[in-house]
Amino acid sequence: MSEPNDRQRRNGDGKSWAQWKQEISEAIEELDRACAKARQTIYQLRPLVRPKGENDPDVPGGLAAASPWVRLAVLAAGPLANLLVGVLLYTIILSRIGAPIRDQVQIIEVAPNSPAQQAGLRAGDLILEVNGQEINSTDDLQSTIHDSLGEATTITFQRDGQVQEAVLTPRENPPEGEGAIGIVMSNPTRPISLVEALPRGVLGVFQHSRQILSFPVQMIQGDVSPEEGRFVGFKGMFDIYQEVRQSEPGPIVPSGVQVLGFFATITISLGILNLLPIPALDGGRILFVLPEIVIGRRIPQEYENVINLVSFALLLVLLLYINLQDFVNPIELPR
Repeated sequence: MSEPNDRQRRNGDGKSWAQWKQEISEAIEELDRACAKARQTIYQLRPLVRPKGENDPDVPGGLAAASPWVRLAVLAAGPLANLLVGVLLYTIILSRIGAPIRDQVQIIEVAPNSPAQQAGLRAGDLILEVNGQEINSTDDLQSTIHDSLGEATTITFQRDGQVQEAVLTPRENPPEGEGAIGIVMSNPTRPISLVEALPRGVLGVFQHSRQILSFPVQMIQGDVSPEEGRFVGFKGMFDIYQEVRQSEPGPIVPSGVQVLGFFATITISLGILNLLPIPALDGGRILFVLPEIVIGRRIPQEYENVINLVSFALLLVLLLYINLQDFVNPIELPR
């Protein structure tokens, strides 16, 4: 069968197939040029969002081509930066609250219609003695009051520099949420500088991190309810922020400290979660670097990329679920 001539190849628009092929080829070339420009733009923007050669060891000077110690330092830098910000926020918070005076006990709050209120005790009073026994800690006060349940008890306290006495009877069966005499107590505080608050801030971040890591164990043991240990998404964080921002400062908590504490919790949580040995997170990537440091053999980059990709997809699904939960089952903060 002979090949159709040019007249036979013309379509309804009057163009020959040769003309159509030429236009299609030109369109493909134009698309290739557009894609090349897009790729060039993406590569120019990549340094703003991710390191050069993050997943490709063949890229000269890229992260994946660097020594394992360099990769370890780069991967750990992000989470450590989060924890350092947490230290800074804790330092500011503690400098504003002050350092507790451990050998003194102060009344922070007095419950309505409680023995303490009926005896005339007020928030800010310093408890000096109970039935003549010197009080040097909150434990001392609790044990002394417990030994005097149902009996008339003399409390010596200091208010505005003057020493006074009050007589009350600790309740054997107080209302739920109240103690025997109906007070909230703590240690008074003294002002401290940022320099003095810095090591306390480091300790605060350490204790906060340990509490976060202990949540799964506490939930398994039943010490923490699943609702208390649940993850929250963007809406949940915003709801918590709104609640914290609108809360009134307490007797020992200056205004604005609650908001700083909220942001400290966010940044410390991000730092700890990113250090967990989960692929696609910094901790998981660090896990891939360790064999190269320990035994001198590197896990093939192709395997690492596949595992990170699958883990990243699963994390996106989890993130979607967590954010949906914020709408379906909104978080409720304790009052």
